[in-house]
Amino acid sequence: MKQNDDITGRPDDDLDRLRARFGGSFDLSTRTFTAAGRTLTGVYLDGMCDEKKITDAVLAPLCLAAAPAGAADAAGFAEYVRASLYLGAGIAEAKTLENAGDALLKGAFVLFLPGVPFALACSVPGFAKKSVDAPETEQNEAGAKESFTDDLKDNGALLRRRLRTPKLVLEADTLGTVSKTQILYCYLSDRADAETLKKVKKRLHETSFACVPGTGALKPYLENRTASLFSAVGSTERPDVLAAMLCEGRIAVLADGSPFALIVPYLLIDHFRTADDRMAGGVYALFIRLLRTLGFVISTVLPGFFTAVCTFHPEVLPAGIMLDIAAAEASTPLSLTAETLTIHLIYEIVREAGIRIPRAAGPAVSIVGALVVGDAAVRAELIASPMLMIVALTAISSAMSPKLHESTAIIRLTLIVLGGTTGFFGLFTGIGAVLALIVSDAPYGVPFSAPFAPFSLKKQSDALLQAPLGKTKNDRIRELKAE
Repeated sequence: MKQNDDITGRPDDDLDRLRARFGGSFDLSTRTFTAAGRTLTGVYLDGMCDEKKITDAVLAPLCLAAAPAGAADAAGFAEYVRASLYLGAGIAEAKTLENAGDALLKGAFVLFLPGVPFALACSVPGFAKKSVDAPETEQNEAGAKESFTDDLKDNGALLRRRLRTPKLVLEADTLGTVSKTQILYCYLSDRADAETLKKVKKRLHETSFACVPGTGALKPYLENRTASLFSAVGSTERPDVLAAMLCEGRIAVLADGSPFALIVPYLLIDHFRTADDRMAGGVYALFIRLLRTLGFVISTVLPGFFTAVCTFHPEVLPAGIMLDIAAAEASTPLSLTAETLTIHLIYEIVREAGIRIPRAAGPAVSIVGALVVGDAAVRAELIASPMLMIVALTAISSAMSPKLHESTAIIRLTLIVLGGTTGFFGLFTGIGAVLALIVSDAPYGVPFSAPFAPFSLKKQSDALLQAPLGKTKNDRIRELKAE
């Protein structure tokens, strides 16, 4: 501890040094008032505290209370001040300016007392935060209509409402040498794997973070491989989804200021399950999960397959269809492979623009993209109609598993190049390489392709075939890891 960092009990000097630590920031506000015949100075960050709480919990009790006889000396006066404050404010001692600064940044009103070598930090947070609202990125027809917020305490409460058990552990930690962002490790102590939890903590603390703006900054450090087509870390903004994941033995990470939770380990089958599946019958749930799987296959393989067939293997299609495709492609200036790559790159540009552009202008981008890429390009004979149909079907299919879009986009473009240059040989070689990557990955000791590779019939509960809720395995992740 540095000597010049200690609080001296001289409020004016301590306040000047505190202002210097904050570089004279405009939002560092002070309140000076008189209590029991002494002048007190309080400091807070404007916008981080609730001024009504400051008045009700600190100023009013001190100004209205009568000082006892024992408050003549500094120590007695400090006890009088502490006893007069509203205890609901959460009172802590700050013996150094660093402690006082940390308290200010958390929404505290720091009170300096004359002659007392410490300050009293009264927690009265009042900063703006997002209210609990409906999920924006994970739409479900019959699921809950609540999503996580930007406040860590609110997120912990949303999770606690759904898992009312002392086994739910919300373990706090701090990351970021500058941001000092508070995070939570969320898990069920009787179901989560201790080795996985230890590995998660180790990976986050091995990296020196300066700033942690949200959980998105932590995701790369939790990945099983630095360069992998598929992410081993899932994310959700839905408390009900996270609660279900924790019941399976997963571990989640929440960060203050971010409405998304990270989930590890996250398997391939998790991309094809939704909260709505529980509301459907077992047969329909199987059908819809198979449909999502088919959508993933179409979104990755179809463009490359179409390019390979039209370029090298026209005998695969009926003669009439092949002649129509050949006639349409004959009028376009680009080769089929170049045309396929171009149209898919344009689709990715339009999609990215639709995500990043302000919401009010979003429909305009969609309309312009549809006109330029669709009708105008076909009329100008820059793109053939069959290719436009392939792109449309691919885009719709990829929307069935939106969290796999990053993976499908890279695989799709790679298979287009392989199929357009080497035909079926390159196409199926690429598909085989993708399957090899899927079955060889084992994030946190759990096979990414589980429970299908290695295959185990008794562990198929709630995979593609949905089992009744009472028959699903509670510690599913631990069981898969033991395979």
